[in-house]
Amino acid sequence: MNITLEQAEKVIAAAKKKAVDIDTKMNICIVDGGANQVAFARMDGAWLGSADIALKKAKTARFFDMPTGEIGKLSQPGESLYNIEHSNGGLISFPGGVLLKNKKGDIIGAVGVSGSSVENDHTVASAGADAL
Repeated sequence: MNITLEQAEKVIAAAKKKAVDIDTKMNICIVDGGANQVAFARMDGAWLGSADIALKKAKTARFFDMPTGEIGKLSQPGESLYNIEHSNGGLISFPGGVLLKNKKGDIIGAVGVSGSSVENDHTVASAGADAL
């Protein structure tokens, strides 16, 4: 199962609205169930370097079917996934990547957001995911 472009655009619209509400500029990336990019938006003035981070957050969430912040907890020294961020061409192990599910609860993709604090990134990503 994969997210459609229409659904991805709905996620981006909700994430952009939340970013405006909290007065921040974000890069927002949507990947499908195979971790392939479906849609991307870079808000005016958002950091250029955060575009790659947003994509990697979305891919990381989908590769391991959990929010990137959870992977971050498991990748600390002494934990079971220590150094995982060096796999798969580079992963992101801090908040801002969230799974996207359909109404039945099936994973259909992920959203990655970057451009502010990790707390704001996660808030904006979650707002996007909640739009589905």
